[in-house]
Amino acid sequence: MNLNAPGSDPASPICSAKGCRADAEWVLAWNNPKLHTPERRKTWLACEEHREHLSQFLGVRGFLKDVVKLDEWEASQPSEPGEG
Repeated sequence: MNLNAPGSDPASPICSAKGCRADAEWVLAWNNPKLHTPERRKTWLACEEHREHLSQFLGVRGFLKDVVKLDEWEASQPSEPGEG
């Protein structure tokens, strides 16, 4: 097993692009205004290769709200109960 291969760490977030197993580097925050309240954010993860494609997919539908580096997103999220 190649431990340096993208996605080889089971705890490592992977890209949301269909069939991609690369480590995620980006968070694409989005919502569907027909289904979600304005403050609700759903997320897709993206590797560098698929960031633009996934952003465009969400953007043309008016769903994309933000694109943030994964480490910045994680640092901005409140910790889970019992963590910290």
